[in-house]
Amino acid sequence: MAEPTWTTVPDLADRLGTDVLRVRNLIADGTLVGVRGDDGILRVPGEFVADGQVLKGLAGVLTVLRDGGYDDMAALAWLFAEDATLPGSPIQALVENRGTEVKRRAQALAW
Repeated sequence: MAEPTWTTVPDLADRLGTDVLRVRNLIADGTLVGVRGDDGILRVPGEFVADGQVLKGLAGVLTVLRDGGYDDMAALAWLFAEDATLPGSPIQALVENRGTEVKRRAQALAW
């Protein structure tokens, strides 16, 4: 599994051109996934943002995975796991604007 490139909430806010509160709201509403490290700092995979925006289709894929019983850590593991049939990982496919296929696969897992 490829490892996420973790970024802090303030750094992500800078990349999105917004404030920390907005990023925390994106995490709270499920658009993004944040994980607290051993140091207590909340971090988000940097791959979730490209060109100053949250990846297209990410929120929908996260919703499908959660609806299918995946918790945030399982969803992250799935997003960053290599899948030879894609090819690459689901997160890589989202970055490459192949979100429809990723969402289809997430739906198949959930049911």
